[in-house]
Amino acid sequence: MIEKAVILPTGQEICDGLVIDTDSPEVMLQLLKLNPLCCVERRPPLADREDVIAEAIKEAAAADLVILIGGSGGGHRFSSTLCEDYTHSAMELMLQDCFSRSVYGKNGHLWCKLVCGRLQEALVINLPGPYVEAKAAMEAFVRSYEEGVRDLDIINRQMTEAVLAQYPASAAKIKLSE
Repeated sequence: MIEKAVILPTGQEICDGLVIDTDSPEVMLQLLKLNPLCCVERRPPLADREDVIAEAIKEAAAADLVILIGGSGGGHRFSSTLCEDYTHSAMELMLQDCFSRSVYGKNGHLWCKLVCGRLQEALVINLPGPYVEAKAAMEAFVRSYEEGVRDLDIINRQMTEAVLAQYPASAAKIKLSE
């Protein structure tokens, strides 16, 4: 049972107040549906820097579940006009039993990488920043967890498929990261 969860929103646009964090309240709602007694802590937004994100994950690892929101896209890797996205790379550097899948598409997101892994006893997952994608991925996580799924690869696949389901079949494709 998830008794304590920590939400870590990321992105300079959230830090600067240019984008309102609508994802965290939705994630909290989903967690409380899963366990009404869950202690959910939403921490202040993190700058999208690998070192900052990695340190925040380490500090949150005493929880049962750590959820990072945003920073899962390709951002600056595709265009200098896009925000920096380092959440997924910071996660992959430090997580054990790490599974990830990438979504490529014409859906305006260009690229998204969802990661599931463990740090000590904490399960660590990330969600894309766009609300509909974050909501779909979180709902898929909750469904998996309620069904007793603990295999990180399966959880990652179900979350990724939920994100893909938000778009026409021709708009995006999935790739298992190696």
